[in-house]
Parts: sequence; C-alpha cells; structure tokens
Amino acid sequence: MTQSAQFYIEQLQLDRHPEGGYYKSSFRANEEMATRDVLRPIYTSIYFLLRSQDISHLHRLQSDELWYYHVGSPLTVHMIHPDGTYEAKKLGINIAAGEVPQILVPKHTIFGSSVDDADTFSLVGCMVAPGFDFADFELFTQRELIADYPQHEAVIRKMAYAELK
Repeated sequence: MTQSAQFYIEQLQLDRHPEGGYYKSSFRANEEMATRDVLRPIYTSIYFLLRSQDISHLHRLQSDELWYYHVGSPLTVHMIHPDGTYEAKKLGINIAAGEVPQILVPKHTIFGSSVDDADTFSLVGCMVAPGFDFADFELFTQRELIADYPQHEAVIRKMAYAELK
C-alpha cells in the first residue's frame, strides 16, 4: 500500500524546492570533474516529491538529468528542447499505457513536471551528471518563455511562474 505524500515528506525529511515540490539530496559523488571551467561532482542525486496540487516550474540545467520512478502516481515531464520542440513524457511503471520508469532530460532543455491524477503525488529520484549546483539552475517566468516559444503558450502558462518569487 502506498503511503501519503506527507508520510514520505516526513520520513525522508524533504524540504521545499524553489521550482516547486519537495526534495532532499540523497547522494553526491566524492570524485569531481572539470566542466564549464568549474569543478562539479561526477554526479548528484535527489529524492523529489511532487503533489498533484504542485507544479515543478519550468527551469533549465547545464547538465543531463535522469529521472527514476519510485512510488505514487505517474509524473509528466514537460520539455522544451533547445530547438524549440515540445515533448511530454510520463514517468511511471504502466508500460502498456506509455509510461516509462526512467526519463532523460538532456542538458540545456527547459523542463518542469506535474502529477495529472487528482489528490495524489509522485516520488521520484533525479540524478544529475555532471553533478547539480544551483549556479547551473535557471528558473523562468511565463513572459520570458512566451517571448521565445509563443507556440507553447498554453503549456508555459500552466508550467511557469507568472513572475519569480
């Protein structure tokens, strides 16, 4: 039986994430590598929990991010690729329904996530390589993204902050 979102937030000691949802760093490589003229861990990993009433707002990283499904409802990862194409992938374990248990978000892709089922949540893992650093994290407003990607206005209005907090 799946526990509640609050159970996982408390038991895993998750904190609020600036993009939305809850997270906690779970692993950080001891080894580092030079990338973009700075040292980063080879990889980092977090737990990430998103409730159906939350949005993981559109943002971009300078590294690849691999998402792993753990428990709860499927999660939709919304991506605007560097060439301007939009893609939505479902992270979950119902393969017959088109869900996949792992999703790669390539570096430089603008992305966010949502849980489409009402009154539920999704707990996933996210591994970033080279490792995550908030210096490599960009959060966007609707105005910024609509100016660059007007063809995706509907999803941008749903998935981006009206203005940054």
